[in-house]
Amino acid sequence: MLRLYLVRHGETVWNQSLRYQGHSDVPLSETGRRQAELLAGRLAREEIDAFFASDLSRARETAEILARPHGKEVIIDPLFRETKFGYWEGLTYQEIVEKYPREMAMWRERPSLTRIPGGETLDEVASRIRTGLERLLTRYPQGKVVLVAHGGVNRIIICQALGLPVDCYWKIRQDNTALNIIEYYDQGEKAIICLLNDTHHLGAAL
Repeated sequence: MLRLYLVRHGETVWNQSLRYQGHSDVPLSETGRRQAELLAGRLAREEIDAFFASDLSRARETAEILARPHGKEVIIDPLFRETKFGYWEGLTYQEIVEKYPREMAMWRERPSLTRIPGGETLDEVASRIRTGLERLLTRYPQGKVVLVAHGGVNRIIICQALGLPVDCYWKIRQDNTALNIIEYYDQGEKAIICLLNDTHHLGAAL
């Protein structure tokens, strides 16, 4: 059995201003680094076998902070990148609604089939995530692994674990440095969600 600690990266300045980030390489803010340090303290006593992260700096740096108490290097895998939001990247939700009203309406209703202008559909994202997970599970079929990714990526992984269509994307919340725990059995054929969007490590500190 593999116990996967699935984490969303810490906060960025674009998170604070509610801007779509996608493949834009926006670094952690000071608040985001502090969030990661608090989660690192929570996980410090766990015997973690490996740390994985998306190649975007906000996920990579979060993973590096989590891995530091364990003396381990972070394994980078670009298959766990956030959805490519194309022309929407850097815009707020309201700006996107004003510039792309039809596409945004479709994105809210049928995200699996919506072609974001200059970007990806969720079905395409789900396909590459599935490949990344299969590769991770082949390398670590047992033990404990931390994967630091993104809000959209985590939602898709959780949908896949529950056997839900990715159109359930909007029904799952993922806060910055949220911890999810998924147990995978039989090379990933069976998955059990043990913890979802837990941020109690943040407490009243932020």
